[in-house]
Amino acid sequence: MTTTEAMDEALIQSTLPKGLPERTLGWYLLYWASKYLRQPDGPDAGKPFMFTPEQTRLVLWWYAVDENGRFLFNSGVIRRMKGWGKDPFAAALCLLELAAPTQFSHFDEKGNPIGRPHPAPWIQVAAVSRDQTKNTFTLFPTMMSAELINDYGLEPRKEIIHKRGGGRIEAVTSAPRSLEGGRSHFVVLNETQFWLENNNGHEMRNAIQGNTAKGRGGSFRYLSICNAHRPGEDSVAELDYEAFQELMSEDSLRDKSKFKFFYDAVEAPPGTDLTDYESLKRGIIAARGDATWLDVDRLVEEVMDPRTIPSEARRKYLNQIVAAEDAWLTPQQWDAICNPLLKLRPDDKITLGFDGSRSGDHTALCACRVEDGAIFLLNVWNPENYPDGKVPTEEVDKAVRRVFNTYDVVAFRADVREFEAYIDKWSADYRKTLEINACPGNLIAYDMRSKGKREFLIDCERFESAVIEKEVQHDGNRLLRRHVLSARRRPSETYDLVGIGKESRMSKNKIDAAVTAVLAFGARQEYLKSKRNKKKGLAIF
Repeated sequence: MTTTEAMDEALIQSTLPKGLPERTLGWYLLYWASKYLRQPDGPDAGKPFMFTPEQTRLVLWWYAVDENGRFLFNSGVIRRMKGWGKDPFAAALCLLELAAPTQFSHFDEKGNPIGRPHPAPWIQVAAVSRDQTKNTFTLFPTMMSAELINDYGLEPRKEIIHKRGGGRIEAVTSAPRSLEGGRSHFVVLNETQFWLENNNGHEMRNAIQGNTAKGRGGSFRYLSICNAHRPGEDSVAELDYEAFQELMSEDSLRDKSKFKFFYDAVEAPPGTDLTDYESLKRGIIAARGDATWLDVDRLVEEVMDPRTIPSEARRKYLNQIVAAEDAWLTPQQWDAICNPLLKLRPDDKITLGFDGSRSGDHTALCACRVEDGAIFLLNVWNPENYPDGKVPTEEVDKAVRRVFNTYDVVAFRADVREFEAYIDKWSADYRKTLEINACPGNLIAYDMRSKGKREFLIDCERFESAVIEKEVQHDGNRLLRRHVLSARRRPSETYDLVGIGKESRMSKNKIDAAVTAVLAFGARQEYLKSKRNKKKGLAIF
């Protein structure tokens, strides 16, 4: 198979139309780049900068305009494999935005759009760590020709580039409040697969999105560059991918003509076999596109090295979005049972699951409706959201009591750790309401630390099976999704059963809501088997 044939097998995920745009500022910008920019490294270092044909197409569409001169796209994502050249590409766009005619001016007599430089260019390279902005900023000195520096009066420094007469490129990291209200007209969001809620990535993207929305005529824009994300981390890259999927879905209720979202990704074919040399080589060639500087044979060796984790190899070198090998459930399995129309109604008969932590982990309360097994995450308390770093236990107590006052709670399993006193109080107050015990001798207390908790392991396997067989549903709660997809399979040392746990003890990816879903589901299953339920005739599945 030839290189061209392998590239033709690539899986393209894109909002871009086929062919080239009718109107674009991009043609002149390509010429400008070849005149003023230089190749930053490799055997052609110092020579005029040339976009590859694949990159050329992206530039032409990114700078495409409609019949009124407005950009076709307000925001964008370029997802490519590691080593494709995302940072040099982004750096080139930043320099274009600083000095080249990237803003629409008028149409000439032939109807071609003509650009003008931005009168007060302000470009930001944003990331959640300083090291990520360095990836782009270290390229600027070698990409700027002497002509560019002299003609436009550029003053390159370590983390900022000034332009004569006003204008700059600057690096910004995870400080969302400092971004609020800014008027940067072009922002690069670097490595958004690492932009998470717990490192301020979500807040940063929201601030940037709000800032760019203020530009006149849609002239303020932002572009994300990323590798394939890890499912379940709820990264900005994952959120963007889900937005892309919704946009492209035939069932989407959105007006696609109003959704000006530029998304472009090239993946290896889905059937690429990591253990087969020829299949893997074709897959890498397909994913790299025309980034011919990548050494395919060396990448094949890296992927086939037994020390390389297969899911990471697919993510980095094939640009594929795949779950970890020890993932409890995959995004596809969890999303397949999502029903956003599900609502928990007052007086519904439910069972509860509770996992408490005063600091460190989250505290979560989850319900499972007895009638249909629907899962609802009712409350989550993150200790990081409170000044003293501790979950307000009185607030938790009030929330539990509101649930009992609103719904018909027939069973309740609560891990006793750090909430023993409250659990004892709940047991005393609701002994006439609850119809079955959480475990022998305990109405609510369910000690997760006990090695004898074989029942919880069984419930983990039952819950997993119920999800796969589509015997339960959920309402699409994003935090519950994140916790479920962060859960890892953990074989028991005592029983031939598989439970769940975090990916590592110190991981910031929490699973507490997933644990409460299992507890609530297990309580429901136990209730359905109970004598009290048999009198009412509800079936177990």
